[in-house]
Amino acid sequence: MKTKFVNPLAAGLVLGLGWATQSLAADEVTLQLKWVTQAQFAGYYVALDKGFYAEEGLDVSINAGGPDIAPTQVIAGGGADVTVEWMPAALAARERGLQLVNIAQPFKSSGMMLTCRKDAGIGSTDDFRGKTLGVWFFGNEYPFLSWMSQLGIPTEGGGDGVEVLKQGFNVDPLLHEQAACISTMTYNEYWQVIDAGLSEDDLVVFKYEDQGVATLEDGLYVLEDKLADPDFVDKMVRFVRASMKGWKYAEENVAEAVEIVLDNDATGAQTEHHQTRMMGEIAKLTAGSDGSLDPADFERTVDTLLAGGSDPVITMRPEGAWTHAITDAALN
Repeated sequence: MKTKFVNPLAAGLVLGLGWATQSLAADEVTLQLKWVTQAQFAGYYVALDKGFYAEEGLDVSINAGGPDIAPTQVIAGGGADVTVEWMPAALAARERGLQLVNIAQPFKSSGMMLTCRKDAGIGSTDDFRGKTLGVWFFGNEYPFLSWMSQLGIPTEGGGDGVEVLKQGFNVDPLLHEQAACISTMTYNEYWQVIDAGLSEDDLVVFKYEDQGVATLEDGLYVLEDKLADPDFVDKMVRFVRASMKGWKYAEENVAEAVEIVLDNDATGAQTEHHQTRMMGEIAKLTAGSDGSLDPADFERTVDTLLAGGSDPVITMRPEGAWTHAITDAALN
């Protein structure tokens, strides 16, 4: 009987091709972020770097956002499978016809707040009247408008109301005393104010969470019609499971998470000091979340948006805007 000769080089090539085939067979997922690469999105970068997505058979691409990138437009145009978005923007888009569905909610708490100068005469919400307040727009103004409505403060100016300044993505209006208060996030702009020279004793902050008008931030959204595809659903289950593993790892390993974020920042604009501080604050917002949306948090968000003054972001209570199907399967 003849013995079959196996060329070890050829065998190695076949083995290598086998691994390559397995790699190519990984299911591709594109994630669109709401903003630039920073610790706000550490869980996803950690899941990618630590191989959590690969363990789930996923080949994940993460697209950074920016001031000229609208996540809802990206996913509507087919540029992403899943996007990170704030719920006000997602529900507004849904009412306009873009059928976005929240499939997971890694952020349990809101980081939005107003940061005010004490020397502008701000000590409590009673002092807002007659002042100029900086507010982010593009859907981020609605929690503010709802809050002012609940306080009975007009937003058209005047001595009994507030003058609303459409705030850009910087803290200059507060530094240059163009506004008594500006919009900030606990993990980002607030610390830019501190780094610019104002001390914590110079400031008073009003967290939306404490005012009862906080809306959900940084959820994961997909297009509703995609959920009719079992293969897509299966990919999202694995994606959410790996993403939440990344978030919990980031919470417990802040320094390593920051290093991973910095390694993925193609702009080189982020600093270790700022990102470390940001990651510490972000960990407070993701703490207590297993990724599933709390229906009570959803209802609170909807109530806030419906009460957003004379021009609310949504005009009717949404149906089918979230599902537990993905997180239920991912957590089991």
